[in-house]
Amino acid sequence: MAIVLIGTLDTKAEEIAFARDVLEASGTAVHVVDTGILDEPGFEPDTTASEVATGADTSLGAVRNNADRGTAIEVMADGAATVATQLHEEGVLDGVLGLGGSGNTSIATTAMRALPVGVPKVMVSTMASGDTEPYVGATDIAMINSVVDVEGLNQLSRQVITNAAMAVVGMATADPAVEVDTGPTIGITMFGVTTPCVQAARTALEDEGYETIVFHATGTGGQAMESLVREGVIDGVLDVTTTELADELVGGVLSAGSARLDAAGEAAIPQVVSLGALDIVNFGPRESVPEEFENRQLHSHNPQVTLMRTTPVENKRLGKLIADKLNAATGPTTLAVPRGGLSLLDVPGESFHNPAADQALVRSLKEHLNDDVELIESETDINDEAFAQRLVKALMAAMRD
Repeated sequence: MAIVLIGTLDTKAEEIAFARDVLEASGTAVHVVDTGILDEPGFEPDTTASEVATGADTSLGAVRNNADRGTAIEVMADGAATVATQLHEEGVLDGVLGLGGSGNTSIATTAMRALPVGVPKVMVSTMASGDTEPYVGATDIAMINSVVDVEGLNQLSRQVITNAAMAVVGMATADPAVEVDTGPTIGITMFGVTTPCVQAARTALEDEGYETIVFHATGTGGQAMESLVREGVIDGVLDVTTTELADELVGGVLSAGSARLDAAGEAAIPQVVSLGALDIVNFGPRESVPEEFENRQLHSHNPQVTLMRTTPVENKRLGKLIADKLNAATGPTTLAVPRGGLSLLDVPGESFHNPAADQALVRSLKEHLNDDVELIESETDINDEAFAQRLVKALMAAMRD
């Protein structure tokens, strides 16, 4: 077993050496990757900074000659990702440990995000008590607050580094000795306002022997599912909640990026897609809603989340966007349309009930959808149990075929 240790040996050699010694004292082999560019390393690494730069298709000299620190960090991050991926493919990476401030946190976590979910990843960082989304993304990185700056060794830094080193060793060596028999794995997307549908579908799928993985459609959730489809972890997709596409189109805060809804089609795995929460665009606290949307229909979900109703014009654009993505799919694809409402808020008596907006979405979808995509329509709303059962029936038929 080997742990890859990523750090800047020109400025943090003492701290990296201590982490290496802790790992080796536990009987663990260590592969040190140097990402420092300012000076020569404090000790000889296993992968040099020059080799890291080469992994980004450049040279260490070129990186040093570039006066822009941000560009240098991006280059070394790309190189570190290449190195980590190669070490993992060669079978000499069982876990990753990184130490540093904002610079090496960016570099090391880029390398960690390039690795599959399940590979142990621990980052000791001065940035761990703030917004960690840019570092963690849609992966399973464990970030540990360094408490003190990663600058010199003292009773606090030694303890934090030791804990982190033992954590990654524990992850890499853990054997729960619990055997679990599972069938094919189904990825499902969920939002609070589509929970009843997902719960009913998940129960039905698990009763049939499928394993389900539910992703919260908050941007990183959709990204995680797309990534796991590409890694081959997921065998079929029940994409109940495509709301992240509305955020991407309109400018909400929970976009999963422009590649959302692409992976299953590219991988040719069965997918059943619905329109969950496309009545919603997400923002933060009420005061954070952009001024351009002040006159729109807003709903306070809680003090931290404000929802905005999509319009017929936006839904027409969403219909074409979704149809284009589904038309490009290379595997069995079904679109399930709940004509009675797209969420718990989009039913009679609730604040986002807007049949005209929903009809604009459905008309656009039907106008642009190819015959290769199976279309299922239901007069119920998305959270009706009968609709959930139709989704499950369609997906299981595609999985069997």
